[in-house]
Amino acid sequence: MSLDVDVVARAGSFRVDAAFSVAPGEVLAILGPNGSGKSTLLAAIAGHLRATTGALSLGGTGIPAPVPPEQRRIGLLGQRAMLFPHLSARENVAFGPRAQGLSARAARERADRWLAEVGMGDLARRRPAQLSGGQQQRVALARSLAAEPGALLLDEPFASLDAETGTSARRLIARLRDRLGIPMIVVTHDALDAVMLAARTVVIDGGRIVQQGATAEVLGHPRSRFAAAIAGVNLVTGAGVAEGALRADAGMLLHGRGDRLREGESGSAVFAPAAVRIAADAPLTRAPSANSWRGTVSVMEATRGGVRLFTEEHPHLAVECPPGIAASLGIRPGLALALSVSPDDVSLRREPPASL
Repeated sequence: MSLDVDVVARAGSFRVDAAFSVAPGEVLAILGPNGSGKSTLLAAIAGHLRATTGALSLGGTGIPAPVPPEQRRIGLLGQRAMLFPHLSARENVAFGPRAQGLSARAARERADRWLAEVGMGDLARRRPAQLSGGQQQRVALARSLAAEPGALLLDEPFASLDAETGTSARRLIARLRDRLGIPMIVVTHDALDAVMLAARTVVIDGGRIVQQGATAEVLGHPRSRFAAAIAGVNLVTGAGVAEGALRADAGMLLHGRGDRLREGESGSAVFAPAAVRIAADAPLTRAPSANSWRGTVSVMEATRGGVRLFTEEHPHLAVECPPGIAASLGIRPGLALALSVSPDDVSLRREPPASL
């Protein structure tokens, strides 16, 4: 069954307006900054927040706004497991099937199947306080699936897990995605979730979709600063000039691969911080050439591979500096640098249609 969403919902004065579809067996990733409307959107789909207008359907069957959450066949798993503390893992998972009318024995049998599916079968008798955070999240996932949902919503389910446990949880979701064949939506701040789980990604900001498409395209050429930060690339915007290049709002002229921009056409350029070449600045009598610019170091951040630099002139552009270069140039705040990037490392795109 596919999940088709076209809803407008309000949380106080904040409005979310989004439309998309999720196919059977597909995971759709939703990215967005804090306060962008991601959780509000999931609450409207799950029925915890009533949508004001629009349409929602699962498998072609419409779900009117007044339908309560327990009757929607849409599971929701959040950052916290929210298990009943006085019940065992088995009893927590059996709670949903019992509420659906199953006998105690049938509910326990279903609970045991799902606990085994998520790797918690041997801990079925333990209460939440006796489980780690990752184990509690697996029990919460089993509880959601034991209700046999037609779609599953995951609201930053890995945010509270350590790296190792999060990786294990992602593998579990990927396996269930392939096995269950139900539409899933995962809200996340981590590009790794989108890369590992989702073929398509939606970026939401200010309550509306600002970009959507294949995950490789969205992360390969993001159209918002937030998505660019998640993808770990620099994003600059501007307008097309002669020879299909981009005159960036920041002043630099960029040639690159991808779309050939028409003169005056709005567009953007993306390049990796590590692709920027660094040299000591020498006073010049003429302006920098294409794909080069000058900057004065203002911020330095330590990274695993060296130093990340930001400049006074272009505070939103990151530059990755290897340790050897940082040492040889004597990188420090206030140092003037000559910076450049190869056209082969720059992706140019024209602005998308207004509907996005």
